[in-house]
Amino acid sequence: MKLWKKIVASVAIALPVFALAACGNSSSSSSADKTVKVGIMTNDKEIWQDIQKRLKKQDVNIKLVEFTDYNTPNKALDDGDIQLNSFQTVQFMDAWNKKHKDTITSVGNTYLGPMRAYSNKIKSLSELKKDDTVSVPNDAANEGRALQLLEQKGLIKLKAGVTNPTTRDITENKLNLKITELDAAQTARSMNDVDAAIVNNDIAAAAKLTPSKAISVEKIGKNSAPFINIIAAASKKDKKNATYKKIVKAYQTSQTEKLMKKYYKGSTVPAWK
Repeated sequence: MKLWKKIVASVAIALPVFALAACGNSSSSSSADKTVKVGIMTNDKEIWQDIQKRLKKQDVNIKLVEFTDYNTPNKALDDGDIQLNSFQTVQFMDAWNKKHKDTITSVGNTYLGPMRAYSNKIKSLSELKKDDTVSVPNDAANEGRALQLLEQKGLIKLKAGVTNPTTRDITENKLNLKITELDAAQTARSMNDVDAAIVNNDIAAAAKLTPSKAISVEKIGKNSAPFINIIAAASKKDKKNATYKKIVKAYQTSQTEKLMKKYYKGSTVPAWK
């Protein structure tokens, strides 16, 4: 009986210690919950570093994870390696979700950046000749936009009603243009090998291409909503996350707009207004 009383007394003494330890872990976990890994494209670094600095004052810690291609940021999101990413358009997200049966969700708009055609050989797409070569991004959303730019200029015709057309949807190509599908990150690098390259806005910025020297620009209008860039999370429930809302709010500011003008050199417009 005396032994049993000693055991009870020992447990009673130990419990407050465990309780204090649990409280300490809870506090640590709460702090860790406010550290958010955000996947970004390398050329967005300066803008996000400014947001990172501003949010630090609100006790929100952002860790930036840089990517150089469009293939891995959503996979990293799915795998839990990052909690948010900022690189894709609404159209790209929708195409990804459809292909991968995924639930990636927009939690806020960032900017709208039209695709542009660049060339080291010609000064206008109208100068393209028979059998000339044009490089385009090979992902579902951006390839469609690039082909639609060629269609806008009267160089090809696409099958009507296709949301994300590919080269298989070309119904007319009078110049017999050789359209080369490349990873988006490679389009800017292909300019010495092709007559024209159609390049995403952020890839062009990373390659230090000057927007004013583009030989053609995608038309932006009331139908451009699918081309808006977004901050994305893994699922719909993340739209309610208070910390993510703070990050979106910090992005959608006049300070960010100023930095966009500086680093994107007028090639983008805010998409949250």
